[in-house]
Amino acid sequence: MDRPMHNKITCMEFPCSFPLKVMGLNGGPFESVVQAVIKKHLQDAPVIYESRLSGSGKYLSITATFTATSREQLDALYRELNAHELVVMTL
Repeated sequence: MDRPMHNKITCMEFPCSFPLKVMGLNGGPFESVVQAVIKKHLQDAPVIYESRLSGSGKYLSITATFTATSREQLDALYRELNAHELVVMTL
């Protein structure tokens, strides 16, 4: 007997701790731009930032961990970051 296939929907409960990773070229205003965009969407909420260079030193990844309050907040944050010319990728 074949089992029916179901669409899997990722469910998140808010508020929740959320690690957002943003990658771009190392140098220039990349790091300050990322922090400004995140601050815009989180106002004065605390954020823990961790940065790591790629093996070649060409790219910088920034992980920002914060308390996300809604799916809409995360969607808006991802949209703005992904639209910025200095951002290569977000995870």
